[in-house]
Amino acid sequence: MAGTIQSYQHLEEEVLHLPRVDRSKLASRLLESLDEDEHELSPEWRKELQRRVSDIDAGNAKLSPAEALWKEVNQRFGTTF
Repeated sequence: MAGTIQSYQHLEEEVLHLPRVDRSKLASRLLESLDEDEHELSPEWRKELQRRVSDIDAGNAKLSPAEALWKEVNQRFGTTF
């Protein structure tokens, strides 16, 4: 088990040093793999996701930190997520 953890830590370290575009592609593929056995995306959703990933890769998307998003949600809806 210790070898697996070390392998994971090494893999994570290597992946985090990849260029942003490569990390984005890898993240998309990993997320895809989580749903491969459970649900198939409709062609429309697959196209939309590909468009969004392309926008991110091209630098055309405005990305916000999750903390900022949750702060805005909490302020708007009076919640505490």
